[in-house]
Amino acid sequence: MSDYKRYTDELSATIGGIRKDIPDVMKGFSAMAGAALANGAVDKKTKEMIALAIGVAGHCKGCIGFHVKALVALGVTREELVEVLGMAIYMGGGPSLMYAAEAMQAFEEFSGT
Repeated sequence: MSDYKRYTDELSATIGGIRKDIPDVMKGFSAMAGAALANGAVDKKTKEMIALAIGVAGHCKGCIGFHVKALVALGVTREELVEVLGMAIYMGGGPSLMYAAEAMQAFEEFSGT
């Protein structure tokens, strides 16, 4: 079992140090993230669901933590989340199933369910 709240807090602290070491790169990354996540033809919640699916298929535990946290804040339901995870499993096979389980753990922790 993971502790996603602690994990994402620790990663945020480490990323803060990286931000100090390479501020221009991180400013560029933050600007790209902001532009990519902005509401447009596709809303922010849908974009976060896409990011989560890519994070699961790409086996990125940090991506899972940060994007599930954002999705919970945006009001994702368990039903929406499991459909997104279904797509990630479909696209990534067995390894994605293991990371989908990680995403469910993160959802349960961040949503309190």
